[in-house]
Amino acid sequence: QVQLVESGGGLVQAGGSLRLSCAASGRTFSSYAMGWFRQAPGKGREFVAAISWSGGSTYYADSVKGRFTISRDNAKNTVYLQMNSLKPEDTAVYLCAAAPRRRPTTAQAMTVNFYDYWGQGTQVAVSS
Repeated sequence: QVQLVESGGGLVQAGGSLRLSCAASGRTFSSYAMGWFRQAPGKGREFVAAISWSGGSTYYADSVKGRFTISRDNAKNTVYLQMNSLKPEDTAVYLCAAAPRRRPTTAQAMTVNFYDYWGQGTQVAVSS
């Protein structure tokens, strides 16, 4: 069982930056691939970024490539999402997810059903 708790959301102006954190419980964190998704009001969950167990492989949605960076610190059981050059369309609840597979394929990493565990989410609002 893995429990995930996100933090770091908030209100920021367009062009600004935020860093989200996702703290995971459990001693097997390093065995999990981790992902970030987002969900805007009235919409489904949208893939944002994912990272393999070692951090050696990363995956990004086209909409955030070059602006967002995912990373992890296995010693701290934490995964991060650095978000730069934020746009109003980035406004959403950001959710962290964990999958018990070390290195997913790109297609797997982008799929909601690939992940077994989810956090409650943290709100990000970007004003224009």
